[in-house]
Amino acid sequence: MDKRIDIERLKQEQLRLAKEVITADTFKGYETVAGIDHAYFSGKILAAIVVIDTSGKILERKYTVKDDTFPYIPGFLSYKEGPVMAEAFSYLDHKPDILIIAGNGILHPRRFGIATHIGLLTDTPAIGVAKKLLLGREKGNEVEVDNEVRAIKFQSREHAKPVYISPGHKISLKTSVRIVKELTKGAKLPLPLKLAHQYANKIRDQLVQEEQVTEAAPAQ
Repeated sequence: MDKRIDIERLKQEQLRLAKEVITADTFKGYETVAGIDHAYFSGKILAAIVVIDTSGKILERKYTVKDDTFPYIPGFLSYKEGPVMAEAFSYLDHKPDILIIAGNGILHPRRFGIATHIGLLTDTPAIGVAKKLLLGREKGNEVEVDNEVRAIKFQSREHAKPVYISPGHKISLKTSVRIVKELTKGAKLPLPLKLAHQYANKIRDQLVQEEQVTEAAPAQ
């Protein structure tokens, strides 16, 4: 762990910001949804965002890359991946009605996962969709932390690995689950997140290939 990182200060910041989080629906409907995912390569983090409409049509795609300077510390993922995700969001010409983010929302020790952090930063209703359960106790499909249901385990089809849906900001758990189900349609991930994942991997592979070509080029 980097000794220069003041973990206690970050904990207090998360606790303070968590008080500003809204876990009730602040909208009646939606027309556009964005998925945000990331990829790592060569000491860098890439964040990709894809915006679609309710028919599944891609409206916009953006990405950005930053140096990976923050270590992985459980409970503080948003300080590692959040800045690059927020920057990618800022490049959008048209802001989406809802964000679906690869990671947790309030399913977090201090109710402030990366989906919550990004939702608060962008002032956008946000949903967290995580592939692994890092916290909580499963009771059926519900995930409890401190006697509070903070997430729902969702399996889109038989034998598919489940994902864990938690509200990030400006949306309820019930609506988060409904929207993810509406956008999943038999796949493992909701369509905006699936497209963002594919786009992130595509751009990462292109950038890695460009690096390899540059390194292999003879010196002038």
